[in-house]
This record gives sequence, C-alpha cells and structure tokens, in this order.
Amino acid sequence: MSLDNPIRSSGELEDLHGVLVERRSEDHLCISICTGTGCVVGGAESVVDAFVEVISEMGLEEKIEVKPTGCHGFCEMGPLVTMTPSGYFYPQVHARDAREIVEKTLLNNEVVEKLLYHDPQTDEAIAREADVPFYKHQKRIILAENGHLNPTDIEDYISIGGYKGLAHVLDEMNPDEVITCVIDSGLAGRGGAGFPTGKKWEICQKQPSEPKYLVCNADEGDPGAYMDRSILEGNPHRVIEGMCIGAFAIGASQGFIYVRHEYPLAVERITLAIEDARTAGLLGEDIMGSGLNFDLKVVRGAGAFVCGEESALLKSLEGLKGEPKQRPPFPVEKGFQNKPTVINNVETWANVPHIINNGPEWFVGFGTEGSAGTKIFSLVGKVNNTGLVEVPMGVTIREIVFDIGGGIPNGKEFKAVQTGGPAGGCLPTSMLDLPVDFHALQEAGTIMGSGGLIVMDEDTCMVDVARYFTKFLEEESCGKCYSCRKGTQRMRELLDDICEGRGTPGHLALLEELGHAVNTASMCGLGQNAANPMLSTLRHFRDEYEAHINEHRCSAGVCTELIQYTILEEFCDGCAACSKVCPSECIVGEKDSLHTIITEDCIKCGSCLNVCTRGAVLITSGGGV
Repeated sequence: MSLDNPIRSSGELEDLHGVLVERRSEDHLCISICTGTGCVVGGAESVVDAFVEVISEMGLEEKIEVKPTGCHGFCEMGPLVTMTPSGYFYPQVHARDAREIVEKTLLNNEVVEKLLYHDPQTDEAIAREADVPFYKHQKRIILAENGHLNPTDIEDYISIGGYKGLAHVLDEMNPDEVITCVIDSGLAGRGGAGFPTGKKWEICQKQPSEPKYLVCNADEGDPGAYMDRSILEGNPHRVIEGMCIGAFAIGASQGFIYVRHEYPLAVERITLAIEDARTAGLLGEDIMGSGLNFDLKVVRGAGAFVCGEESALLKSLEGLKGEPKQRPPFPVEKGFQNKPTVINNVETWANVPHIINNGPEWFVGFGTEGSAGTKIFSLVGKVNNTGLVEVPMGVTIREIVFDIGGGIPNGKEFKAVQTGGPAGGCLPTSMLDLPVDFHALQEAGTIMGSGGLIVMDEDTCMVDVARYFTKFLEEESCGKCYSCRKGTQRMRELLDDICEGRGTPGHLALLEELGHAVNTASMCGLGQNAANPMLSTLRHFRDEYEAHINEHRCSAGVCTELIQYTILEEFCDGCAACSKVCPSECIVGEKDSLHTIITEDCIKCGSCLNVCTRGAVLITSGGGV
C-alpha cells in the first residue's frame, strides 16, 4: 500500500478516490488474471509472471497493467484472463500464451482464435466475457468486483468506491438509521438460516450488556461449496467495510473473522487486508476521525463441520470444544464470552456496503417477496459449466442448470439437484421450474443452506446419494444430543442395508419415522436437517428404494452389492485390455480369445468397463441391464 498517511476524514477518502481514478486514463489497458485458489492450482501465478515479463521486455509497463485478481467464477476453465476495456476473455491460458495475447489482443485489438472459449452446446467461439452464457445469464454484484480488483491492493478497492458506504454512515447516519436501512432492504442471512439481518442487529443493539461483538462466519464446510472462500480471497475489503458498518450500528468495538482452517489463501488475503485497512485509518482507533473504534482479528477454524453452526463456532472461538449449546439465549443476547454477539456469514457482510451505497429499495428490486437481493451458488457435479454463480433470488433451477450451467455433459439426462449442502435435499426433474428462494425450497423439503448446488445425472443412484450424505453427517455430528448421534448412525445403517441387498419393505416406514424424529428432536441445525437427504430422496425417488428392496436392482449400476460385471462373447475380441487393468486379477482368458470374469473374485471397481472399447463389458443388476 502506498498511502502516505492515514485517512482522517471522508473528504480525504473522496480526494484519494479522485486521484486514483485519474491515474487510469482512457487509453489505460489492463489484463486481469484470476488468482483464486482454483486458478492458482492450475498455474495462474506462472501466467501472471509471464505477462509481467513480456510487458517489461516490451517497455509497456506504463501503458498496460497486469492485475492479479480473485476468483472470476468460471472455475473449471481456469486460469482465466480478461482484458479491459475490450472485454476480451480467454480461458485455460498458459504462460506460453502471454506474448501472443499482448501483441495481438492488447496492442492490435485482434483475438487469438485458438484461445477463444467455445460454448459446449453450440460450439460457437465467443470472444467477450459478457457474451459467454455462463456470465451472460447471471446478475453479478458481489462477484462482479472479483474479476477487476486486486485483492491485495487497498488503493484498488478505494478506486472503485471502496469504504464510501462506511464514510456515508459515519458522516450522515445514526445507528438506528443504519439498522432501519438494512431491515428495509430485506437482507436475510446468506449462511443458510435466512434470518433477517437488520432484525438481528436491532436485537443485539438493544441488549444492555457490554461489550458487544461481531463475528464473520467463514467456516464453509459443505462439500463442493466455496462461495465465502472466493469472496475473502477476491474482495476482502468489502467484508471489512460491511463489518465496520455493522459495528457502528450495534456499538461493537471488536470483531472476529472465523475462517475455515483449509483456506490458507483466504486467511492470507483477509489478514493482509486488515493490516492495510488499519494502516490507512479505516480500521482500529478513531476510524476516519469519526470516533468509531473497531478492530478485527482472524481466527482459523478447528476443522469441524459443526463449527459452522453459530453456537458451536462461538465455543471454538473461545478456545473450547466446538459443540452447539441449547438456545435460547441466542448469541445476540449471550454470545462470545456471554456478551451480545452478531454473527453473519461472509456474503451477508459483503452485501451491506452495497445496500448503504444504493439504498434498500435497490436491493429489494432483485429477488422475490421475502427473499430479496442476489445469491451466490457453487454449481458443481454433472453439469457442463461448473463454478460460482450469482443470480437474483427467485430464478429457477432450470435457468441455473441449463442457461448458466450449460446443461448435462455427454448427452445424459438431468436427474436431480442437491441444494443446501449435506443437510439439504434432492429435487427431481419435475421441480426444475421451482424458484430458488428461502420459502420455495423449504416447501419442497430442502434448504438453501450456504448455496451449494450439486447436479446429478441419470447415472446417479439416489439411495446411494442419501447414504453418502447421511454418513457425512453422522461423522460430523458432535455427538452432544442423542437424537443426532444415534439417529444419523441408525439411518446410515438402514441405508447400508438397502444398498447392499438386505433391505425389507419395513425399512422405508422405519426410515421415515426415524428421519422425522431426528429432525424434530435434535438441538442444532445439523441435526435438525440431518434427515433431509434421505427424506427428500425417499419422497421424490421412492421407486428407486423399492427397486433396491423388492428387485435387488440398482438402476444406475452404482450399488456394488446389487450389480454384476460380465463379458459378452459376441463383442469380446480378446484384446486383454480389461485383464491388464483388473486390480483383483479376476479376468481370465488367452490373448485374442474370449475373456471371462470370475464373479466371486470381482470387486466391481469398473476398471474393465472403462477401458473396453468394444462395449463387451456389461453391468447387470437384479436380473436386468
């Protein structure tokens, strides 16, 4: 950071903003390179180095800026490169491509044809990011800044109006007005519960006990979910600004950002951002000369899924075992150190400055009644375009999966989508046009959760899916309450029986009874939703459960106890490819002659099926193909 002195007033902040904007002349060229975790793994740092080297060799440092940014969202296509002001977009860029991109695209405004993105549905070559269907059908507010912002440079954040919302609050609003603004916006918690954010702040503010605390919940534990991580990595100052506004509103002087232990890059960038904000006079003592004292500390999580639950998180924050406690009292009444505490997740805090800057009516303009604004989802699984998606509340599952996600790969049929993470539910094809908001998902027997969407195709066994998530929740249960500890175990055992051919018709009634008991009697959000994967699949895919039990058949060919591999004589040419890869050496036969599988030795790993080019390996289940 090159700020010479701390910012002592909103006027100084506005002056600095003006200077930074003037630095970017009309002919200023910028190349933005995603350096989120996914792209870094794919070699983004070497791509950045290559561009810096090429531009330096050509003496263009004053004309072309190389900007490492946070996650652009289209994660499977990384490393991603975009250019400003042209808007040209190249996916899967390598260091060797840097010179050609600079010479052709940046200097001569010509596209490099071989690097263009191709739509998997139409094979159309697309040159500009805004025209890529994955981006075109989104409404990006939080994520829009990620692709154009250097997360390690506080001046870059100030240049786009960063900390303007905080300055407005400190100069022109009182705490009650801030809370009213957030209430009127309809902002609800983006961590899963959907509780009105402004109402939570109001309750905490009115508590007589002091001091008060703020917590940012970044303990993102859902498999396949990385929304919070990407915001912290790509736009950490937006979260800090949101928390400063919250501190002013409720009267807090200390806050914590509780980050999942497995997020080292997020920890690094939010820690640096806090240090820079403190040095700039935007955090700590007497922020911008307003008299507001508020500071932040980063705490790394304990690695337990249950610590995403707010009362368990607070226990962990205090250095104790992370396990939930009975409520009430709620954290806004007795939270950290038994003092009033507001806990919101990363995405919630990041929305606050936008609401202050644009007004509550602007935020209400997106979404549905009762579910205002946009929501970020991680779209993963059996879908062509995986990555982070930001859309207005109320868009349909069909729009997300097919318009943005590009549909199902390899010509397969859509079967289901799991919403809300491990404790969410699965929705079938008949619900593709369901609007995605808090109320509609709850009515459908699932939850929004933090925003994970896992797409499944026709090759997915829904009974096995229920077993997988139930086993995950069983292992992650803290064990404090009996209903969750033993209930998840017994549900998993019953699902094991069904998947392994020991199921009986009575299992289904028992599962339903047990599932409702677990959800009703458990103490925290994990247990109260632990039966959702099983109950939702039983509700929408009951025929698959019945086929497993009555016919010993898994139609997807997934449950190994119910399937058998055989080799068809009319297709086998004796190439021996299958026998070479068989780990249990159960395939026998001479070269150029028929091969057979010794059934009792087969571990059903599928290696033979994967390597056979003749279609000679067949899976049968329950007497059928």
